[in-house]
Amino acid sequence: MNTVEAKKVLEAALLTSGEPLTVPVLKRLFNDEMDDDTVRLLLDDIRRDWADRSVELAPLASGWRFQSRPEMRVYLDRLRPDKPARYSRATMETLAIIAYRQPVTRADIEEIRGVVVATPVLRALEERGWVETIGHRDAPGRPALYGTTRQFLDDLGLRSLEELPALEDAWSEAASQILLQAGAPAAIAESISDQMASEGHSNAQ
Repeated sequence: MNTVEAKKVLEAALLTSGEPLTVPVLKRLFNDEMDDDTVRLLLDDIRRDWADRSVELAPLASGWRFQSRPEMRVYLDRLRPDKPARYSRATMETLAIIAYRQPVTRADIEEIRGVVVATPVLRALEERGWVETIGHRDAPGRPALYGTTRQFLDDLGLRSLEELPALEDAWSEAASQILLQAGAPAAIAESISDQMASEGHSNAQ
């Protein structure tokens, strides 16, 4: 199979997949006759082919996928009848702390925020698939250690935590920027931005 045909096969698989595909999975398209480096070179070639399109091929934490470019999302979100979930300031600050300081315990989060972390706050992040228990600290009571998930990175279009936006001075600012700067769906980012602005500098729980 020549390069042109191989790229067509990869494009077909990626465009029709409902989830990111890893290099090992994509190799199966060719009966594992291509090595990892060859598949990656083809994927990079496809990325360049789509560079000036409204859709891009993006490498994420869970694999590769085609997705709309960030500037298109404000328009595409208008086609979605459901409003994005609204998260409290406390929820977004908690997410920011976990993302930048993980692994952290509930007590760590409370120490940084200066207020008690309500159970629904962590539950909301776990139900969204952004946060999970990744272990337990070797301390009295063995408190749970929280960290972000691959889903969190995928939803933000990131490959690793190193690609998170630079940490701002204030946790509240960092909380909004996690989604706003990382290219989350526009409706979600705008919703969070509006909440942060309307709530001012209050310490919601």
